[in-house]
Amino acid sequence: MTIWAIVPVKPLRRGKSRLSGALTEDERTVLNQELLERTLKTLSTVKELDQVLVVSRDPQALTIARNHGAKTVQEDGQSHLNTALTRATVVAQVHATRGVLVLPADLPLLTRDDVLALVDRAVKPPVVVIAPDRHGKGTNALLMIPAGTIEYDFGEGSFQRHCDRTIKAGARLEIVEIPSLGLDLDLPEDLEMVRKIEGMKL
Repeated sequence: MTIWAIVPVKPLRRGKSRLSGALTEDERTVLNQELLERTLKTLSTVKELDQVLVVSRDPQALTIARNHGAKTVQEDGQSHLNTALTRATVVAQVHATRGVLVLPADLPLLTRDDVLALVDRAVKPPVVVIAPDRHGKGTNALLMIPAGTIEYDFGEGSFQRHCDRTIKAGARLEIVEIPSLGLDLDLPEDLEMVRKIEGMKL
């Protein structure tokens, strides 16, 4: 079974704008770069993933991705997450991938075991495996086999929409709730939670 991981990345200098009250622009840029590199290093240890594909409009982010052995897709025109993910999925399908795992780069507690937990649930396709955020509203990871089983609908409240689309498509729905997957770095309170965890120096 062939699975590609797709990692969408906002421009490093502009990402995490909601942390502006806690971090300067330069600090947010460094944070975004560290999160991306950590994500790529984690994914590189998962042999069940055949390839990592980073999609971004930021040349620096794409350079970092290539330095870590990932393939890249550069966004054109107005940035829109769902459009970018759809385009990246087509690239993966051209290479005959069976499934795709969409994993944002802002999961600071992501581990190899988290990724394996998602892959382990992706049996008996068509199947969509979804990891919600800690509030049960957003989508922090989405794995589907075959690729293109549902259309992406990321954005506020996306977890329920992705679940609904999976059921409508007649695919099997698997929900994976893991604390480390549920914490994405969006708000100052998220940053504080991560800082309290031993060994995290964000």
